[in-house]
Amino acid sequence: MTSMKIKTKSDAFSTGRREGYPVHKVACRQSFFQFMQDEITRLEELDKIRTSETYAATFRSICSFRSGNDLTWDEIDEEETLRYEAYLKRNGKSMNTVSFYMRIFRAVYNRAVERGLTPQRYPFRHVYTGIGKTRKRAVTLDVIKRLKYLQLPLNSSLDFARDMFLFSFYTRGMSFIDMAYLKKKDLKDGVLVYRRRKTGQQLCIRWEKCMQDIIEKYPLTETGYLLPIITRQGDERRQYINAIHLVNCKLKEMPLHTFRALRLSMYVARHSWASIALRQHIPLSVISESMGHESESTTRIYLASLDNSVIDQANARILKNL
Repeated sequence: MTSMKIKTKSDAFSTGRREGYPVHKVACRQSFFQFMQDEITRLEELDKIRTSETYAATFRSICSFRSGNDLTWDEIDEEETLRYEAYLKRNGKSMNTVSFYMRIFRAVYNRAVERGLTPQRYPFRHVYTGIGKTRKRAVTLDVIKRLKYLQLPLNSSLDFARDMFLFSFYTRGMSFIDMAYLKKKDLKDGVLVYRRRKTGQQLCIRWEKCMQDIIEKYPLTETGYLLPIITRQGDERRQYINAIHLVNCKLKEMPLHTFRALRLSMYVARHSWASIALRQHIPLSVISESMGHESESTTRIYLASLDNSVIDQANARILKNL
């Protein structure tokens, strides 16, 4: 989980068992670091791997802030959370990153309150936990076309990254983790059927020639997976992580000439499909369903950074009729 040496104030769990303390007394003596490590383990056991990874990243950050020194629940107050916020800012973290760590820190604290480990003191009232607007992450259909017809070395890392980006776009912005775990058996009778790993929602996509063209470029493996992301048995999660790092790195190296300033990533493929669909006047409800969002409000947040030119064009059409 972390290689940092953690200096705990007590080893409550093991000590409690050795001395025969009742379970509730052991829990009450559990420190913050111990409790957060248990939460990470619990999430892993529930197969919430991505969430456990974000908790582990936050845990490492707090460990670094504390120089490895554990926290008692009484030490988690407004002053301590403000100090942590200042630490993150000093280390160049954006406000959205500050909020990311703070919201996870708060979630762990609130769960400890629910478990009766500490009274609720609302220590996060004065730190930033909002979500600010980010730069526009979508690209136009013209950029997608330029990417598709780029002359790249066949079977190179750049070629692979381009194929994964396009496959995501072709499949209505499928997330990379869902792409990685697609099985050959998910494709049947011209329809690709899969469940989103994030929400469990089932999605059905009509299989198109452009999707098949990508599949046919790569040799079949015995793993049962459709795409060449997980190519061997064992360490599947590690193969997925290595692949997405490679793909995102290579996407940033794409020689798009006049579009060199663009920073492509797999997230951009997903966001671009939604934005282009909106420009094609596809209803928000259809976009939401197509992407597997649990509600239209999620899709509205997703499209919040849509280029202002779309709004300007709509306004111009209105004013023209005056």
